[in-house]
Amino acid sequence: PPRSTLFPYTTLFRSDLGEALQYESHPELAVKGSWTVERFRKELARLRAKGLEPIPKLNFSTAHDTWLKEYSRQVSTTAYYTVCADLIREVCAIFDTPRFFHLGYDEETAAHQSKYSYAVVRQGELWWHDFLFFVKQVEQHTMRPWIWSDYYWHHPQEFLKRMPKSVLQSNWYYGAGFDPAKEKAVQAYLDIDKAGFDQVPTGSNWDSDLNFKGTVSFCRQHLAPERLQGFLMAPWFFTLPEWQHKNLQAIAQVEEMIRNAKPAESRIK
Repeated sequence: PPRSTLFPYTTLFRSDLGEALQYESHPELAVKGSWTVERFRKELARLRAKGLEPIPKLNFSTAHDTWLKEYSRQVSTTAYYTVCADLIREVCAIFDTPRFFHLGYDEETAAHQSKYSYAVVRQGELWWHDFLFFVKQVEQHTMRPWIWSDYYWHHPQEFLKRMPKSVLQSNWYYGAGFDPAKEKAVQAYLDIDKAGFDQVPTGSNWDSDLNFKGTVSFCRQHLAPERLQGFLMAPWFFTLPEWQHKNLQAIAQVEEMIRNAKPAESRIK
């Protein structure tokens, strides 16, 4: 909805681009049905007219970079860095320099790729080299980098020592129970907050219809309000007719939490 006295916050709309666009810098990434930049700019204007703030996302995790086509098999090469820098620069221009740029960067583990026919996992110094490369590309275009935070789950000390505070964090958890002693991802909310990072906690109706309400309740109770930048709903269901009810359900859950929020708490994005 448009901003008003009833909704005194900014509603962000995260656009997971991937191969959805016919990039002018790299038209070879387009697939059947990819939109032209001109058509997509019209869609951005339509969303903004409704009071939404579109935020771009390109997932550069090797677990989710099939959209890069042949470049997904050239990770950490000169060609790879050039293409990724080109795409970030072009998307920045298409979105008229948005406040944030979501880099994805989740689930880059051997376990997540155990059934892939081609698996690539960056580790140690190479992971950090490439990650900081992306951070630099985003920040030099005056956008704030935003990532999924699950790298913390497996490398907590490294994460806290080397992760720039400028990077907006979205730790995610989709279950129904919020006991930090039992759920590593729930404990991560507390640890990341204590370390001084800004967060946009992420819930979903993928596994549980109780999750999003629980996420909002837990994080409002336990995280420092000055570092709690909002909440993100990630339903992850296909935008096909047979899944429409699940996506509408996700929207309804967000709406419920917004309407029940006190004015000072109206920070759901």
